[in-house]
Amino acid sequence: MQGLFTDAFLIALIAGVVAATVPLLLAGLGEQISEKAGVLNIGIEGMMIAGAYSGFYFAWASDNLWLGFLGGAFGGMVVSALMALFCVRMGLNQIVVGIALTLGAQGATSLLHYEQFSKLYPRLSVMEPLPVPGLSAIPVIGPALFAREPVVYLAFLMVPLFVWLFRRTQLGLMLQAAGDKPAALDTAGVSVLKIRTIAVMATGALVGLGGAFMAIVAAGVFVPFMTHGNGYIGIVLAMLARGRPTWVLGGALVFGACLSATTALQVAGVSVPTDIIQMLPFAAVMAVLLLAGRKARLPAALGLAYTRGER
Repeated sequence: MQGLFTDAFLIALIAGVVAATVPLLLAGLGEQISEKAGVLNIGIEGMMIAGAYSGFYFAWASDNLWLGFLGGAFGGMVVSALMALFCVRMGLNQIVVGIALTLGAQGATSLLHYEQFSKLYPRLSVMEPLPVPGLSAIPVIGPALFAREPVVYLAFLMVPLFVWLFRRTQLGLMLQAAGDKPAALDTAGVSVLKIRTIAVMATGALVGLGGAFMAIVAAGVFVPFMTHGNGYIGIVLAMLARGRPTWVLGGALVFGACLSATTALQVAGVSVPTDIIQMLPFAAVMAVLLLAGRKARLPAALGLAYTRGER
């Protein structure tokens, strides 16, 4: 009986870490695209909550969870389109606009949820897992890692995809140039504004997917303000990763473990105040920033608006 409890606890713990990691991973990869192109996208917390609401609503209205993920990407892109308009096209302050979009998205989704559902919180159906033949039979690790929802596999497969994109493709080189040497990219005949707009829109889609995952898979329900700062942690991950997607994954796993600590400690019967447990991920963020923040390599033109033709 003790062995059964231990295995069940470990499976639940690892599965919880994975569930908490996926939104952070998608947010960090999305922010990494924007930062490579020179846009400090502070608004990804707003994109994530917009993706969570729109993803939940599309899934609930259509009774199709996959349409919900498309809706989540769409919701994130709506907010990112405003970011691209105000910051990339009009050259407004990226930090101010990002904060405003986050606050606006939080308020808008809360209001929409209240108008649509009042004080009800309808739940979605559970997404069926897709076991990986052979690997899913491994004790403890198999059920926790290789018998997961398809979107979990897709999220982790994005890491090698982004490594290839950044290092081996022309688009990756243009993203790098837009963030480091925008004037040189402009001289080469490539529109800096176009590349930055594409980057911001891609960020919105990825972050929106992360929010949709929280509402559709992790929780099965939408609750206002449910992102709880995951977007801001994604910004930290992207800044500290130095342009390396694999580092985003490593950081997401660390912070995901901190976020899942609440459930793990409760299951283990450890008596720790909830407020202290909920502070763990943000305490970890501050500790990482203190230890490694100075070593973060950021693009030279990050946060700076660019006017076509400038030298």
